Amino acid sequence: MLKDLLGKLSDAHGLSSYEGNIRDIIKEELAGYVDEMYTDRMGNLITVKKGDDFKFMVASHMDEIGFMVQYIDEKGFIKFVPIGGWFTPTAYTQRVVLHGKKGDITGVIGAKPPHVMSAEDRKKELKIEDMFIDIGAVSDKDAADLGIEIGTPITIDREYKELANGRITGKAMDNRVGVALQIEVLKQVKSPHTIYGVFTVQEELGLKGAKVSAFAINPDCAIATDVTIPGDHPGITKSEASVEMGKGPVLGLVSAAGRGLMADWNVSDWLRKAGDKNKIPYQLEVGDGGNTDATIIHLVREGIPSIPFSIASRYIHSPVEVVDLKDVENGIKLLVEALKTKPKFKN
Repeated sequence: MLKDLLGKLSDAHGLSSYEGNIRDIIKEELAGYVDEMYTDRMGNLITVKKGDDFKFMVASHMDEIGFMVQYIDEKGFIKFVPIGGWFTPTAYTQRVVLHGKKGDITGVIGAKPPHVMSAEDRKKELKIEDMFIDIGAVSDKDAADLGIEIGTPITIDREYKELANGRITGKAMDNRVGVALQIEVLKQVKSPHTIYGVFTVQEELGLKGAKVSAFAINPDCAIATDVTIPGDHPGITKSEASVEMGKGPVLGLVSAAGRGLMADWNVSDWLRKAGDKNKIPYQLEVGDGGNTDATIIHLVREGIPSIPFSIASRYIHSPVEVVDLKDVENGIKLLVEALKTKPKFKN
């Protein structure tokens, strides 16, 4: 079931540049469903469903944001740096997993307790450099004996859970939702065209895996599955983020107010026609912040017509991201139908 696949992917750990656990799950899921599967030198997992000379690239990044050990003090407390974009307050008091040389170690992120802060200190913004990780070690040697060293990757320790009304929550929905969506599309789609299903690395660090894989594949067009921000909860307005959970996948027409991507209108029209013809709901988005793999793919070689294909997700880049399963299901349906045809490119 889709929700079980999402749970497996969300609970798995895959910091940027350490995506091997996610890659293994994808390989297992897609065995027998694709004609070819290989990993490039950067770590992107590339799958191929063979067809004619027209090449689609569907990109879904595997990595999640996290941290890395920077220093271990003489008492065994660990200083760390963020890997990917964190809103600092969400990190404080989280439980984490340190993926050490001798296996996984549990830790907690601590800082100076507010009970002993001065009134002036309480007014200051809590910064990452004010925090540390406590793994229970009593010395730097003790931490080393546990397999923790400078450079050890760290991810959030949080379990996937179901909410009411078909909604789910967990860590790394950005972008395990896009990964699950693409897995299901590749299992179901029957297309006369060649589909490169690419599961990319290091998106959270600058869209890096998508760039090198797109250069190697040189597709005729590309779709990047990811998440986007809805404006349907307190603290944000529809004028700031017009899409809503439960109303279908999101076609990103513009990202970062055009500084990132102006989606190819031939590709957006193609997806819209597939949705309209098959009565599959979808939403349109013009965003003024945030980018996806599509932003870098469209700049590769002579230019590759590209579009983000997103699922609305509340509280992204936090340990409690929330999505609606209906949106993922409709996203799968729309891409399965669209990939039976191809865009008609006009000048």
